[in-house]
Amino acid sequence: MLQTAFIRENREKVIQALGKRNFDAAPLVDEVIALDEKRRHTQVELDTILSEANKLSRDIGELMKAGEKAKAAILKEKTTQYKEKSKELGETLAEATEALTHALYKLPNTPADIVPVGKTPEENLEVHAEGEIPVLHEGAMPHWDLAKKYDIIDFELGNKITGAGFPVYKGKGAKLQRALISYFLDKNTDAGYKEYQVPHLVNEASGYGTGQLPDKEGQMYHAGIDDLYLIPTAEVPVTNMFRDVILQENELPVLCTAYTPCFRREAGSYGAHVRGLNRLHQFDKVEIVRIDHPENSYAALDGMVEHVKTLLQELKLPYRILRLCGGDMGFASALTYDFEVFSTAQDRWLEISSVSNFETFQSNRLKLRFRDKDGKNQLAHTLNGSSLALPRVLAGILENYQTPEGIVIPEVLRRYTGFDIIN
Repeated sequence: MLQTAFIRENREKVIQALGKRNFDAAPLVDEVIALDEKRRHTQVELDTILSEANKLSRDIGELMKAGEKAKAAILKEKTTQYKEKSKELGETLAEATEALTHALYKLPNTPADIVPVGKTPEENLEVHAEGEIPVLHEGAMPHWDLAKKYDIIDFELGNKITGAGFPVYKGKGAKLQRALISYFLDKNTDAGYKEYQVPHLVNEASGYGTGQLPDKEGQMYHAGIDDLYLIPTAEVPVTNMFRDVILQENELPVLCTAYTPCFRREAGSYGAHVRGLNRLHQFDKVEIVRIDHPENSYAALDGMVEHVKTLLQELKLPYRILRLCGGDMGFASALTYDFEVFSTAQDRWLEISSVSNFETFQSNRLKLRFRDKDGKNQLAHTLNGSSLALPRVLAGILENYQTPEGIVIPEVLRRYTGFDIIN
């Protein structure tokens, strides 16, 4: 969440920046400033009362020692009044603090200066494109038909077991899926990311820590009895490992990677554009998370983008990179680059990765700090990216690598699959 002091000191700047998201921030910003003023005023009043009460306690002690019980009794009555007043102020302070926190939770992150103005995905800015779009043979199929033809993904069986959006991977399809996971993890660890295996359910505090709550509450699966949430991405548990942590400056950067299944309700998603692997309720993803010094985070973001590039270059998939406009960015992001792979059989681009810098938005919620060389605690910057989300990568491989003889396996994956074609 945004820092209260920054909002108070930069009201117009915050409102203008959030306008790039097409978000009318003025009423909420003014509410935050008013609540903060009330909180600060109440805190000063409470501190004054407590200071006076402490002074009276010392005076009473001295009077009792001097045997002046009558004077001490008068002061005791006043301390009782102070106690009642301090209790009242304490309750007011708690209410104002809670209301301020809830108001801050509603404000999205301010976009970086280079974020394009725009409302829809069509206004995102293409910053890079690479790879040749293959010319497919006559009779080429979309991946859902290929999956059925070669019996490697069973959408109907998943629907029987659970429901739509929960496919069953079979035979060489399952092994190709596992190969991609191993390949992505190996590439990430080779690049210096430390691998973690993390829980697939998180508590409410973790959801608030990375900004999924309250913004995306309707998109998360909730285990109500235990008040736990199925993770929408490994970003949530991995980043929350550092909640309430103070790192030393020489420990930065911290690089993490993890494979997890991901769960998203995707409420309201339907139609041909979500067919097959295009949009699922459960899917596999390998994530990279980075905690960095504020002065280095944008160079780190560029490095993460370059790293994801290498994955697609080695897979030899045609892709492009988009800098998201203000209206298409995630709630917590200051700057996001989306990677899209071209699905030749569907003749459309499919998003396969988002790489984002959150600056201090998550770390302020998480109380994730580092101690600088002067011994002062500062909020760290957090970044994350998909490297990669599997369903659409798999869809791109199936469609772009199909031949009349079968689906050729990208060369870089063959040491993981043990076979070079699905036929």
